[in-house]
Amino acid sequence: MLDLRDAVFSTWEARVRERIVQARDVQHPILIDTLPAFYDNIAQSISPDYPRITAVDGTSVAAEHGGERARVTVYDHAALIEEYQILRWAIFDVLQREQVDIGHHEARTIHASIDAGIQEAVEAFSLVHSGFRERFAAALTHDMRGPLAASMSGLELILLSNDLTRVKTVAAKALTNLQRMAAMVDELLNTMAFHSGESIQLALTKVDIWEVAKEVQTDALAAHGPRIHLDGRSIVGCWDRAALKRAVENLVSNAVKYGAAGSPVTIRLDNVHERLLLTVHNEGEPIPPDEQECIFQMYRRAEAALSGQRQGWGIGLPYVRAVAESHGGSIGLDSSLERGTTFVIDIPLDARLVPAAPTLQTTNG
Repeated sequence: MLDLRDAVFSTWEARVRERIVQARDVQHPILIDTLPAFYDNIAQSISPDYPRITAVDGTSVAAEHGGERARVTVYDHAALIEEYQILRWAIFDVLQREQVDIGHHEARTIHASIDAGIQEAVEAFSLVHSGFRERFAAALTHDMRGPLAASMSGLELILLSNDLTRVKTVAAKALTNLQRMAAMVDELLNTMAFHSGESIQLALTKVDIWEVAKEVQTDALAAHGPRIHLDGRSIVGCWDRAALKRAVENLVSNAVKYGAAGSPVTIRLDNVHERLLLTVHNEGEPIPPDEQECIFQMYRRAEAALSGQRQGWGIGLPYVRAVAESHGGSIGLDSSLERGTTFVIDIPLDARLVPAAPTLQTTNG
C-alpha cells in the first residue's frame, strides 16, 4: 500500500476534482492536505504486529484535515464526507488494478478507518465553523453597538430638549444611525439568503453608475481624505442602485482597511461589450492565493484581518459577491505585491437579461 500511495492519490485527486465542485480550483498542496499521513496510518493499521488498530488510533490527523478544510477552502459537510468516500474506493480500485490481494480483516480495517476519519474530520470541521459564527456574532454586536448607542443618546436628548432646531438636528443624526443599522441587517439577511441558494431580491431601475460611484467617493473622501480616486465616465444600466452602492462602499472600505496606509484607492468604471467593469484597486500586501476564495465566504476573513485585529464582521465581501452574482455577473480578484489588489465587479448592463430575473421596480424606467 505504501508503494501505491502516489497512484491512489492520483486517482483520488482526479475523481475529487471531477465530482466535487468546491475542489476544482483548490491548489494541489491544499487539496491533498493531511490525507497522505492518514493513508499511511491505514497501511500501518493493516500491517501485522504494528501497534495501530485503525487510521485514527492515537492521532489527530483526520481532525486536522477537517479543521483545515473549514479554514482554507469553501467545502461544506457534504463535500468533506464525499472526498473520504472517494478515497475509500480509490484505495480499493487501485489495489484491485495492481492485483494486490487483501483479506476480509484488512478490508474491514480500511472501511473502519475511513468511517472513523469521516467522523473526526466532520466534528473538527463543525467546531471551526462554530468558532467562525461566534466571532461573527461578536463582531456584529460590536459594530451595531455604536449606532445603537448614538441613536439612544439622541432620543434621550430629544426628550429633554424644548429647542425645536436642536431636536431636528439630533433626530436627523439618530435617524442616520438607525438607517446604518437597518442597512447592516439587510446586508446580513441578503447574504445569508444568497448562501442558502437564493438570489438577492433586486429592485431594478435605470442607474448611472458614475453617480453612484461619485457618492461613494464623496463619503470616502470625508472619512479618509484625498486618497480616494474615481476614474471613468457615465454608464447607464438597469441595476439595483442601493445594492450596488453598498457593494462599492464595501470594496472601498476593504481597500482602505487592508491597503498600504495613505496609498491611493482607485474606483474605475468601464463599459466592455455591454457589461459594466467596476474595479477598486489598492496598493499593499497581496492576498495569498490560498485565502482568495475564503474571503468571499460568510463568517470568513483573510488571515491578515484576524492577525491584525482589524475590526469587521466578515460579511462585506460575501455581500459583494451576492450582489454581483444576483445581477448575473461575478466578482473577480487579482492580487500581487507588484500589481496591488484589484476587485472587479463584472455584470451585464441590463440585469433583466439574467434568467429568472430579479424583482423589477418600474420607477425611473
